[in-house]
Amino acid sequence: MNATALDTLRQHLLAALCPAPAQTCRLFHGRGRRWPGLEQVTVDWMQGVVLVALFKAPAADELDALKALLREVVQTPGWHDSGAQTLLLQHRYLPDSATETLFGECPEEWTVVEDGLRYRVDFGKKQNSGLFLDMRCGREWVRANASGKRVLNLFAYTCGFSVAALEGGATFVVNLDMSRAALSRGRDNHRLNGHDLTKVSFLGHELFKSWGKVKHGGPYDLVIIDPPSFQKGSFLLTKDYQRVLRKLPELLTPEGTVLACMNDPSLGADFLIEEVMREAPGLRFEQRIPNPPEFADIDPEGGLKTLVFRQG
Repeated sequence: MNATALDTLRQHLLAALCPAPAQTCRLFHGRGRRWPGLEQVTVDWMQGVVLVALFKAPAADELDALKALLREVVQTPGWHDSGAQTLLLQHRYLPDSATETLFGECPEEWTVVEDGLRYRVDFGKKQNSGLFLDMRCGREWVRANASGKRVLNLFAYTCGFSVAALEGGATFVVNLDMSRAALSRGRDNHRLNGHDLTKVSFLGHELFKSWGKVKHGGPYDLVIIDPPSFQKGSFLLTKDYQRVLRKLPELLTPEGTVLACMNDPSLGADFLIEEVMREAPGLRFEQRIPNPPEFADIDPEGGLKTLVFRQG
């Protein structure tokens, strides 16, 4: 992060905050590799909280210069007019992803809005705040295509897809995630949006030991698969995604749909399309859902891949 790179970051932040976005979104996506020297920096607008994340340890002088820049931004009229209250710097490269408060106070809990839906997020407690902003278009697609459907949401995390599905008129959603704490936050998210919790199920189990429970809730009109690229001891994308795909014929209705997601920059969409053809040949690839424009990547295959498949 030399002076030129930091000046680029300053210009992007001031432009993005004037005016501030109406909903939560990414302000700066350095990981898209379009700005030399800033490949390990992201900035998110969390509606009053600005969250800067570093994904690789910078040199001490670079870190000092970045903090000085951010403190300068806080003093600008654009920051004041944006209504921002807090500036956080998260060190994602550290084992605990430690978060510094550079301005204001770090809230214990915070609520953000995306497409009119409310989600509760946390800062300074976990690596991720609770809502993956690059999946916004995927949630929009689910909301637009869930009406009258029974939905299975695998690797549900805090149930963002489930919230979108219920809002879109899904008749029932089954959420499965091995983290009961994440599912508890998912319940909170549904409550925030006034949803009927009798239409939602939360299964706090490891998927590969729980196929019976998952199958019992089916068949499903829509299956959502959004796994981590790697989760120690439970999921390795290049080995375990196939294990999920080959179960799809048992889970889907005859005209069922699958939303399959993958966020490993080393693997392109072709990897997932070929695996689906091999493991679930009754499914045909229909479309790739674009990522939000603020997540543009120098390599289109480097970012999130969100693919739609249909039976028949």
